[in-house]
Amino acid sequence: MYKIDSLANGLKIVSEPMNHMESVAIGIWIRAGGRYESPKNSGISHILEHLLFKGTKTRDMTTIKQEIEGRGGSFNGFTAEDHTCYLVKLLAKDLELGIDILSDMVLNPRLDEEELKKEKSVIIEEINMYKDMPSHHVHEVLAEMMWPGQPLGMPLAGTVDSVNAITRDQVAMYKEGHYNPRNMVVVCAGKAKEDIVAKLAGKYLAGVKGESASGFEGAKIARKGPYLKLMTKETEQTHVALGLHTIDRFHPDKYALSLLNVIMGANMSSRLFHIVRDEMALCYEIASSVRKYEDCGAFVVSAGVDHQKLSKALEVILREIGRMKKEPVSKEELRRAKEYYKGQLLFALEDTMSHMLWLGEKVTCGEKDFSAKSILGGIEAVTVEDLMRISKETFLNENLNLAVISPIKEDKTIREAFHLS
Repeated sequence: MYKIDSLANGLKIVSEPMNHMESVAIGIWIRAGGRYESPKNSGISHILEHLLFKGTKTRDMTTIKQEIEGRGGSFNGFTAEDHTCYLVKLLAKDLELGIDILSDMVLNPRLDEEELKKEKSVIIEEINMYKDMPSHHVHEVLAEMMWPGQPLGMPLAGTVDSVNAITRDQVAMYKEGHYNPRNMVVVCAGKAKEDIVAKLAGKYLAGVKGESASGFEGAKIARKGPYLKLMTKETEQTHVALGLHTIDRFHPDKYALSLLNVIMGANMSSRLFHIVRDEMALCYEIASSVRKYEDCGAFVVSAGVDHQKLSKALEVILREIGRMKKEPVSKEELRRAKEYYKGQLLFALEDTMSHMLWLGEKVTCGEKDFSAKSILGGIEAVTVEDLMRISKETFLNENLNLAVISPIKEDKTIREAFHLS
């Protein structure tokens, strides 16, 4: 079991000692991301993440890079829908340096006006890059369909217009409103004792006042589908993303949904990969995934197919999805899915960085049950009936959302294939 410590200012600290390792992975997690934005400031979480690497009041960006990389370490950051994370990986002897630099970046960034102008240009190029990657952009189109007019439906990087409009004062106010200890978690995995991690986190972060931070607006799912959006664009392949609303990350059926994902499209022995790619040669790449949020979720299937094979590929994908709610999974297939899930989890927990990222997301998002033993027990307890139940609740025609990026201009043939039997 993981022990969560809290400082007087509300900062949470959680660590996993891995004494057989030589490294430590450290992350400072903040409950701030795409869900905390509006159409006017869309992308501000991502802009702020970029600016934190541009220097603090006592360190310029070159010093930060050299202090970490000069010790053989690495560092990075990322923005998600419901959190932002700044992370380093270092040798265990440099634990304090890692906590010192991350704390300095989070608490004392320069937020320089000139650097903001430069980063806005960089991010706009990033936005344009993603639009030139239809396999990525189709997921942004799908999110907008599933959560129209809501933060979950907006791209994490923002739009060209929203990024251009964001000012330095807006960034500073956003940081002040969200980057405070009550909204943060310090996470460490590796060769470090829990009490040492807590002591160092207190040294660098205890003096900061903790204040309440604003939350996000809950997701609204009111529309009834099926919905199809065809974006006509010259591409070498047709890219599709099929999404269905499903349960949130706290739901009792979350383990059943994870195993359903494994069976459908999470690996090379999954049904979609085996049938759509290996047997019928309708695509090169196909996969399913689950997006888990605090108040909602999505089951997504994505693929890149030949333009002429689109209708057939959709027909087969939808047939296989529909089959899940009509035909019970065999006990052997369920057993293999369980072993795959358990193996992937245990493999990830062997690595300090993977362990830190896994643990940090769970604690930051408010999960209570996150011991590996408990999760493995939950996976083992899933039955064939559980899979059938969640399939029937999720795989419905009125729950279908399909985004397509393709040179195809007429969607008649797509619509003819777009239904669950």
